[in-house]
Amino acid sequence: MSLVVYLGALVLTAACLLLLRGPRAALRDPLTASTCVAVALGALVFFCAAPATLSTVNRLTGVPNFGAPLTYGVLTAYSCSLLILLINWRGGPRERVRRTVLRCMAAYGAVIVAVVVLFTLADTPVERLRDLDTYYANTPCAREMILLYLLGHSAATTVMCVLCVKWAREVTGLLRTGLRLILLGSLLDVVGFQAAKYAALVARWAGGDLDFLSTIVAPPMASLGALACSAGYVLPQLVPAAVAHWRSLGAYRALGPLWAQVRFASTAPKPYASFWQLPQERLHWREVSIHDALLALAPYFDDRVREAAYGTALRGGAGPREASTVAEAAMLADAARRAAARQEPPGLPSSYRLRATRTSGTDALVELARALTHSPVVAAVRDGTVRTSHG
Repeated sequence: MSLVVYLGALVLTAACLLLLRGPRAALRDPLTASTCVAVALGALVFFCAAPATLSTVNRLTGVPNFGAPLTYGVLTAYSCSLLILLINWRGGPRERVRRTVLRCMAAYGAVIVAVVVLFTLADTPVERLRDLDTYYANTPCAREMILLYLLGHSAATTVMCVLCVKWAREVTGLLRTGLRLILLGSLLDVVGFQAAKYAALVARWAGGDLDFLSTIVAPPMASLGALACSAGYVLPQLVPAAVAHWRSLGAYRALGPLWAQVRFASTAPKPYASFWQLPQERLHWREVSIHDALLALAPYFDDRVREAAYGTALRGGAGPREASTVAEAAMLADAARRAAARQEPPGLPSSYRLRATRTSGTDALVELARALTHSPVVAAVRDGTVRTSHG
């Protein structure tokens, strides 16, 4: 059982680390910060609830069942973090959000204190790693402690279910998908974990024995519910970032031919530990380096090469926009060839600025790279088989 629980903790930890890829920026955003806290606390709940962890905590503290209030306290904090995340997700006036968050923290903080106090007052001498809830279901103070943490968790999940149903009607796209996953996770928690726990407790109070609901049914259902909820929280934030990185990777690769043509002229410093950079960071560095190289090659630009290539492209059936890009690529290829061969710049320096240096974004650079790769006009200029009047 410990292995399964630790696996759930590992998955949630990985999700939290992905959200914290940029820690400073993430922690400045209340929504991202509260998402990270909720996912991290979910992972901590799994970790603390594992029998191996409970046994270790009990042994290190020398207090039988000390791991129980620890786990209940973390679970209560997790319940609170879920509500705070929903509050930040919903948004609104900053002061109102702040007041609501503080009230939520105060209420669940009081529950955590009560759990600790009740455990201190309860008589729980026999260590129970898997069935403490039912074993001490009729023990004074322990009974109230168990019921209190369950009620606190039930209140949080009930609010979540109601809000998710309401908000899912008002939003679309990934946000709606995330809310539906949160609703699914909350329902799994309510039906599979909480209902099982309550049924087992009531059976004990009535003199019966349905302990298997608490020890066998509830834990895996809680794991499934927490994973579904975490996926719902993380998905709307990670998917747009993943799509952006995927597009950046495509643009990074598309700029490869252009970078190969001009990299010898770039003096931009190579970033530290570039191997671990994400695609967006790699693309940014490549764009900066290419622009640096274009600036270094500008003295070698020859308007005659550009004008001749423009006319050739038009005669070949290209439109004005495409012909202009081909002409710029031809002029750049000629400049790179001359600079690499350490030839003198043309007698009449060009004042022309490439469209890629006049516009923001990556599209113009990508078009220039494609022209360098696919245009026969550019290939002829690069090979030196086309000469202008100066050559």
